[in-house]
Amino acid sequence: MEHLIFIFSLNLAAVILMMTIGWLISLVLKNVTVVDSLWGLGFVMIAWATFFLTEGFLGRKLLIAFLVTLWGVRLSIYLTWRNWGKGEDPRYGLWREKSGKHFWIVSLFKVFLLQAGFLWAISISIQYGVASKTPEMITWLDLCGLILWVVGFIFEAVGDWQLAVFKSNPVNKGNVMDRGLWGYTRHPNYFGECLMWWGIFLIAFSTPNSWWTVLSPLIITAVLLKMTGIPLTEKTIVTHRPGYKEYIQRTNAFIPWFQKAKKK
Repeated sequence: MEHLIFIFSLNLAAVILMMTIGWLISLVLKNVTVVDSLWGLGFVMIAWATFFLTEGFLGRKLLIAFLVTLWGVRLSIYLTWRNWGKGEDPRYGLWREKSGKHFWIVSLFKVFLLQAGFLWAISISIQYGVASKTPEMITWLDLCGLILWVVGFIFEAVGDWQLAVFKSNPVNKGNVMDRGLWGYTRHPNYFGECLMWWGIFLIAFSTPNSWWTVLSPLIITAVLLKMTGIPLTEKTIVTHRPGYKEYIQRTNAFIPWFQKAKKK
C-alpha cells in the first residue's frame, strides 16, 4: 500500500509539472488552448510511469497501457491539428475576458492545475489496474472492459473524423453537423470517451479491492455531462450557430438514439 501511495503521489507531481510547463508555454503563445493537447498525453505519461514503477500482472499492464496510449495519442494529435492556427478556443476566451489582465495567473489555477487535478483523479483506475499483481490472468471482466472500450473508441474516433470531414467542406460553413453518429447524439465523442473510461474501470475492477476506482468513470462522466463538456461547449455553439437550438430539440445530448422528426 505504501508503494502504491508513493506511485500515486509521484504521478500527481509529474502531472502538475507537465501542466505548469504547459502554462508557461501558453503565456508565450497567449493561448491556453495548448492544455487540450496535453490532456491525453498526461494519461499516457501516468500509464507508462506506473507500468515501469510497479510489478503488476504483465498482461493487464500491457492491456491498459496500450489502450490508454492509443486513446491519448490519437486525441492529442487530433486536438492539436484541430486547434492549429485557429486562435484561442471560445470557451477559454470567455474566461480571459472575465478575468481581464489577471488571466495570466488565473489560468494557471483555473485551467492548467484544475485539469491536472481532474486528470490525476480520473487516472486512478489506470494506476490501480496497472499496479495490481492479481489475478495473474485475463478475466471475463477484462474482456468486457476491452469490448466497452473498443465501442467507445469507435464512437469518439469516428465522430471526430465525421465532424472534421463536414467542416472541411466550405458548403457546410455555419451549418449544424447532424449526420452520421451526430444524427444519433449531439456529442458522440463525449459519449465514446465516457464508455472508454467505464471500460478501463471494468479492467481495473477485475483486480482485488478495486471497487473504489469507480471514482474514475464517475468523475469523467460528471465532467462531460455537467461541467466543461456538454454545458460549456453548447453555451458557445448556441450563440454562434443558427439551427443548433432546433438540433438540440431533435437529438439526444449524450446517449445515442433516433432523432425526432423535424417540426413542419
